[in-house]
Amino acid sequence: MISTKLGLTSFGGPIAHLGYFRDEYVLRRKWIDDKNYGDLVALCQFLPGPASSQVGIGIGTIRAGTLGGLISFIGFTLPSVVFLILFVLVTQQYNMMESGFIQGLKIVAVAVVAHAILGMAKNLASDMKRKVIVLFSLLTTLLIPHVLTQVSVILIAGLLGWVLFRSIQHDEKTSLQIPLSKTFGTICLTLFFALLLGLPFLNNITSATWISVFDSFYRAGSLVFGGGHVVLPLLEREFVPTGLISEESFLAGYGAAQAVPGPLFTFAAYIGADIGGWLGGVWATLAIFLPAILLIFGTLPFWSALRKNNKVKAALLGVNAAVVGILISAFYHPIWTSAIITPIDFSLAALLFFMLVYWKLPPWVIVLTGAVVGQLIHSL
Repeated sequence: MISTKLGLTSFGGPIAHLGYFRDEYVLRRKWIDDKNYGDLVALCQFLPGPASSQVGIGIGTIRAGTLGGLISFIGFTLPSVVFLILFVLVTQQYNMMESGFIQGLKIVAVAVVAHAILGMAKNLASDMKRKVIVLFSLLTTLLIPHVLTQVSVILIAGLLGWVLFRSIQHDEKTSLQIPLSKTFGTICLTLFFALLLGLPFLNNITSATWISVFDSFYRAGSLVFGGGHVVLPLLEREFVPTGLISEESFLAGYGAAQAVPGPLFTFAAYIGADIGGWLGGVWATLAIFLPAILLIFGTLPFWSALRKNNKVKAALLGVNAAVVGILISAFYHPIWTSAIITPIDFSLAALLFFMLVYWKLPPWVIVLTGAVVGQLIHSL
């Protein structure tokens, strides 16, 4: 299963995941083209929740409907959920964060994201106007690192695109067909808001711990913009002060979540397993990802209709350029700043980039090479 392979090999966080997805779904399998991929990334960047997971669900949905979206989600998420639940059992025995392979995996992310940026910039920012939007989004998100900055940049870029490109004739036919009805989308959005508003009320009138835990994780998945790195401190405020998990255990899991492949939102599985065993891990995972699933299923049917409008297409030209700038900003921090420390790190990144771009080796080979060489460097 393709999504499971990505779940086993996609290291480096949400921005790196978008690079892996592009390599697999756009370049290798051609299930979606760069233009449609950029549109989907823009939508998921705008929605709260784990953007990379939502992109994966969206691609699975485009390919095979609701079932395809759910299978894509399970395949991409399950490996890291299993890893983190198992990690709860061995936290006291192994210090994985000190291993050299972790540094190697960070350098893998540098090569993957650099490749994705070059490809997307070529297709989504080919003229000077869009290059200026790329620069604007890059500088803004880099210099104003706030959770609302990314959403604000996308909105402004959409407005700029509407102003700058509305006179252009957009008569190209889109090949993106969404096999979901607007009725189904409306049901999903209604359920999303019903749970968001109803769970706190239910939590207040009952003392059941499992409802309280579900409410906390559901709200985290519903209200967080900016991806997994943002949700981690939010979960700390939800669970450490209440005593449901110790600060030491939380920090150990924090490191493990960034060491395993797949979405960072699966850190919920670690917390849930620490609180209530493997069933708690499954329960927490369902709670934190359910908003993302409902939102992408709810918005895709309407997104497909809107993007056929010429004015919306003009706005999307600006939004897609902004996404490239956001990717470059994230490429610098935290990916580059946390991975490229020494000349040896840069040399390994260059080697991995060459293997990926020019030798066209599959991502799992790049991941394995980065991990092994990183461990060898650490041992010297």
